[in-house]
Amino acid sequence: MNVGIIVFPGSNCDRDMRWVTQGLFGQPTRMIWHQDRDLGDVEVVVVPGGFSYGDYLRCGAIARFSPAMAATVDHARAGKPVLGVCNGFQILTEVGLLPGALVRNRDLHFICDRVDLTIERHDLPWTQGYGDTATITLPIAHGEGQYYADGDTLKTLEDQGQVIFRYCTNPNGSVGNIAGICNPEGNVLGMMPHPERASDATLGSTDGWGLFAGLLGF
Repeated sequence: MNVGIIVFPGSNCDRDMRWVTQGLFGQPTRMIWHQDRDLGDVEVVVVPGGFSYGDYLRCGAIARFSPAMAATVDHARAGKPVLGVCNGFQILTEVGLLPGALVRNRDLHFICDRVDLTIERHDLPWTQGYGDTATITLPIAHGEGQYYADGDTLKTLEDQGQVIFRYCTNPNGSVGNIAGICNPEGNVLGMMPHPERASDATLGSTDGWGLFAGLLGF
């Protein structure tokens, strides 16, 4: 499966992501510069973590205007998979592929830690690789990871089963303990925790492996 990883000035998890998709899973992976307008034959688009454009204005606010993100929106609207992690999740909300917003953490501190998550659904490619596993542990590293949505949006997310991951112990004040959501069609996933940082056994954890295994068909 051909994977494309969007690279912005300030991205810092793009190579981590490529190590997982190409190094561990052996999938052809292309780094797509933010100014590129053509995704080519890419089947899965990943918007990685980091500090796109230095996080000026607010996280993801400038990245939303990049040509590569315009192509990513078209890719998503065609029903193809798009994964946004950390800053990538922020960008997906800014560009309108996912509802809500990511704002400053509750205590206004950058958090770098490992957190326990519940898997709310197992019937999507993103989570089918976990089988019946109910809880996983993944790293987080963010200053603006508090998920916010108004009451109506939150009700829609819950009613339509769009919440995919929840924090067991809420580290940042996210409404509903939300750590990751998908769009109504299920082909776009945004999440603050980093599965790519917990997919290689040499790093001490493989709890992120299941997400890529399900998505890439392993």
